[in-house]
Amino acid sequence: MYEPSRVLLSFHIAGFQYADGALVLGDLKAGDKLTLCAERDNPHDPEVVAIYYGNTKLGYVPGNEVGPLSLMMYYGHEDVFEARVQQVAPERSPWHQVRVGLYVVDAR
Repeated sequence: MYEPSRVLLSFHIAGFQYADGALVLGDLKAGDKLTLCAERDNPHDPEVVAIYYGNTKLGYVPGNEVGPLSLMMYYGHEDVFEARVQQVAPERSPWHQVRVGLYVVDAR
């Protein structure tokens, strides 16, 4: 039986080199669950969505991908999404070291 992929988006973390991601890069592995947090009071962009690994801020959902996610989160639907590490590549440039998958949660 056909079942579509639950992956809604796949992206590298924006601003990874400016956040604290380097402090936990060695701990991250594919499949790790990440937390999404809307930063409505962010003075640069009220639609920005931060990405955390535990209490460590890794960076942000890229600006060209965040619009629909931010809108859904604004209206209280953040529980329909799950963010997970898809790939960790410490040898790459900081803005390409961690790839994140944004999944739609199965309501069944």
